[in-house]
Amino acid sequence: MTSVGFDCHDHSACMTGTLARAVERCRDQGLNLTPVRRRALEILLSEHRALGAYDLLAHLSAEGLGSQPPVAYRALDFLVRAGLAHKIEALNAYVACAHAGADHAPAFLVCRSCRAVAEAETTPAAGRLGDAARAAGFRIERTVVEAQGLCPACQQDAPA
Repeated sequence: MTSVGFDCHDHSACMTGTLARAVERCRDQGLNLTPVRRRALEILLSEHRALGAYDLLAHLSAEGLGSQPPVAYRALDFLVRAGLAHKIEALNAYVACAHAGADHAPAFLVCRSCRAVAEAETTPAAGRLGDAARAAGFRIERTVVEAQGLCPACQQDAPA
């Protein structure tokens, strides 16, 4: 399992590359990446942490892109359906997909302190869950795996 999110990286290149893949994915699938949707994705990419709909709305409103909750919820719904963002169920918040444009089964490592999120690749059908599903005659269509803890930076800040 590999993860993306807590490591040091070139944030500008990360944002640029992910946004380019998102634009390409929308173009290839005939999806309309409107200015509000694109800006919502840029905000999620810039934060590298889980944002609630109202957090996103505050950014959009400050930029004159809408001040009513449906603006944020519609943008987030589009991004999730397009595979460009994920909903972190435990936080009722959203993060940009670290693997935009790729079909994958992510798991999320969620920092309970700063809300940073690392996206990890998993293969649930190949592990214990897959074994249990096969034994029960069940076909897995979707999984949500979220682990909560402390990211490396918050571990350093925590009292020993």
